[in-house]
Amino acid sequence: MRGKNSITYIKKRLDKEVEKRNTATEVSQDKLDPILVAHRYKDPTISLVCALFAYGNVKQIVKFLDSLDFSLLKKSDEEIKEALKNHYYRFQKSEDVIALFIALKRLNEKSTLEEIFKSGYNIENSVIDGINELIKTLHVEYPQNTQGYNFLTSKITIKTKGAGALKRWMMFLRWMVRDDNIDMGLWSGINKADLIIPLDTHTFNVSKKLGLLQRKTYDLQAAIELTKTLRIFDEDDPLKYDFALYRIGQEKIDI
Repeated sequence: MRGKNSITYIKKRLDKEVEKRNTATEVSQDKLDPILVAHRYKDPTISLVCALFAYGNVKQIVKFLDSLDFSLLKKSDEEIKEALKNHYYRFQKSEDVIALFIALKRLNEKSTLEEIFKSGYNIENSVIDGINELIKTLHVEYPQNTQGYNFLTSKITIKTKGAGALKRWMMFLRWMVRDDNIDMGLWSGINKADLIIPLDTHTFNVSKKLGLLQRKTYDLQAAIELTKTLRIFDEDDPLKYDFALYRIGQEKIDI
């Protein structure tokens, strides 16, 4: 292939976009993103809260995250319930926000998010298995079976075709594992090459337009297939292209 549809051209264009976006100013009050709040704390637990609520209008996401008192993650159940009794966000009622905070607080009293993730990941270097361990642990620590909470945390994923893309979890892992001017690299011992792209509608549509993704169904399988294509560009760090692809779609840039 030649011209704008060639893999060589697309890689060159995306590499340029990655370099342009990899700056501290790319995430700011003028260019909002949930990681803006996570950057203030550089804490895995707070980052997970930021990632799990990262759906909908970005201004509303950041406004909600700014309203949260993250010191509650080390307080008693009663203090958490009292402080968050009037907090809600879209599909999540206050009881769901409370459930997440209590579950995370209890988890951290016994272990860490990183240790639990690795207990699943290390078996076959599968980030899906690691995420499943975290989801299972959250539900064990504080059982909450509501539609809003199940949407927030996602369900344990066994199949990839037709399954949710786990976009918010994959984004959280990108934040934790990669280390550049956007991502925080708070975890170690996890191979960047094993990460799966956080597939959202912007990334999905841009990737189809560029010919990077053939699958027409928006699901976890599509995220896996797109990641496999991006490994052709960089086998060691395919997700370095994620933020650039997202911004291209969000800003409606014609490349």
